[in-house]
Amino acid sequence: MLVSISSCSSIDCPMNSLVYTQYQLRNSDGLVDTLHDTLTISTQRAIDGNDSILINRNVRTTEFSLPISYAHPQDVFFFEMIDTLTKATTYDTVTVTKEDHEHFESVDCSPSYFHTITAVSSTNHAIDSIVLIYPDVNYDTSRKHFNIYFRHRR
Repeated sequence: MLVSISSCSSIDCPMNSLVYTQYQLRNSDGLVDTLHDTLTISTQRAIDGNDSILINRNVRTTEFSLPISYAHPQDVFFFEMIDTLTKATTYDTVTVTKEDHEHFESVDCSPSYFHTITAVSSTNHAIDSIVLIYPDVNYDTSRKHFNIYFRHRR
């Protein structure tokens, strides 16, 4: 007598255990806005201290996503905006403070972390302000975490 035992897992592990924060550009009236400047965003890698470009020369953007780390209480992002008309460059630094929470899917899945954003701040050269609108960061990419308001130069 031959007995065959098979099992399968119905767990769908995420392909990537990173989660992303979602930024929506808004104008002073609260409407979705378009940044006409060229936007580059980078961060400093924890491993070797070199800069890592996350968004490179994005133009006419209304929203963007940035990864969030699971090993540090703060993430620091460097924004470089180049005015498309004058070619003047402006730099801002955005700091996101957060709490990390381990997230368990299954023993079959790699570990992942979710986060609760506790604060956000920025320098104010091209950025007027950033407002936290949803503090929980998980796999739900439909939620906007921040409204970001840029100074209008035109």
